[in-house]
Amino acid sequence: MNEWDEFDVLFQRMMRPFKGMDRIWDEMRNSSGLQTFGPYYYGCSVTVGPDGKPVVKEYGNVHQSLLPNQEKREPFVDVIVDDKEKVLKVVAEMPGVEKNEIKIEVLGEAILLEAEHGERKYKTEIPIKQKVDENSAKATYANGILEVRFRLKDDDGPRGRKVEVE
Repeated sequence: MNEWDEFDVLFQRMMRPFKGMDRIWDEMRNSSGLQTFGPYYYGCSVTVGPDGKPVVKEYGNVHQSLLPNQEKREPFVDVIVDDKEKVLKVVAEMPGVEKNEIKIEVLGEAILLEAEHGERKYKTEIPIKQKVDENSAKATYANGILEVRFRLKDDDGPRGRKVEVE
């Protein structure tokens, strides 16, 4: 066995795991009913919640099975609560759309975001755990970033008030 034969054997061993990936990709491409256009994307963000525990949020149009599962993309969304200023901010990345193409609906304990411009289609429903003043909603959109701000409602604290004696 010469040096080239040894190299060929080593190369074949190194490529063995990738042959399975080629087969999986071919099956995905040839299966009916699958999305055949891209882009395909998937990601997650890790933040620290108010209780100090990590919060992992997934986004994208490719999930654990690594198969495209929807026509509309799920934008990356972050929900920020500022207790000091009593504001809830929802920040969403939706590049490639115009501000007049964005629809925002407050549905009780959730916010529905949708936008569509040609091939770019976004849709997501964001659960809101805090009580917000729906009438205080203000939205801005610049450079692909949507920011929606709400004033937080005061919790149902103790009722009553002090009365001063004159």
